Amino acid sequence: MLLQRVITASVLAPLVVVAIFYLPHVYFSLLWGIIMLMAAWEWSNLAGVKWVIGKILFLVALLPAMLFLHFWTQFLEVVTQLSNYPEIRKYSGVIEVLMIPIVLFWFRMMFKIRKSGTELLENKQSTGKKLFIGGFVLVSAWFFLSRLMVFEEPAMTMYLFLLIWAADIAAYFAGKRFGITKLAIEISPGKTLEGMYGALGAAAVMGLLLAFYYGYPPLITIDFILLSLITVLVSIYGDLFFSAAKRIRGVKDSGTLLPGHGGLLDRLDSIIAAIPIFYSGVWFIRWMWS
Repeated sequence: MLLQRVITASVLAPLVVVAIFYLPHVYFSLLWGIIMLMAAWEWSNLAGVKWVIGKILFLVALLPAMLFLHFWTQFLEVVTQLSNYPEIRKYSGVIEVLMIPIVLFWFRMMFKIRKSGTELLENKQSTGKKLFIGGFVLVSAWFFLSRLMVFEEPAMTMYLFLLIWAADIAAYFAGKRFGITKLAIEISPGKTLEGMYGALGAAAVMGLLLAFYYGYPPLITIDFILLSLITVLVSIYGDLFFSAAKRIRGVKDSGTLLPGHGGLLDRLDSIIAAIPIFYSGVWFIRWMWS
């Protein structure tokens, strides 16, 4: 199993690097959108949709929102290049208000899981509500990663992936070596507080490296270290959120697409939660220091 995971990761990681640094924004957005739709297919199964036609209809229902958000982002990319229209640029970011509900959602999930994982597992919801939550989460992850690619350098998007990868690796080894106290035993017995501390330590180091790469002054360096810590913390509970969904459904993996990893959601659960948090933090830091 471990060998399969290493092989799969060694194949996927270079593809992520190529996509971030070499694909035009529109093609990156399209590719990431396809990946999120594939993840939505897996989520529909976790939500309890049994028929293929129902899963297809769920994907179709997500398309209008994705198309609108895509063309709006592409429009803003053009607008930001038009210095002759500052009044348009000033109000072009109004759609950033969409950051608020998804950020609040992930913080609510984090505190809810931390307070009582059992309560989350026992909270019975309708299939329709589960589909709405999954669609909201996945479309938000697609949208804000696409915007991060458009409005920041590719290196910042690459940093987000490296941050989550480094945190996952650190959590694994710290948990394996020092893990004693369970983080959310009802949802994922293998995760420990010690593993979480290892992940947060890696996040602090990654924040320092990012600041060194960009040559940030001390105050902005502190901001990005804090953002890295918060992003990783939420990503850990994002992992637990999807683990809870699998446990409620009674399955071990969300799918079988990735050998050694299960489905796409099994591999992307942390990054899906991290994306809107990281994007919102970067946006806020840029706004605060502009």
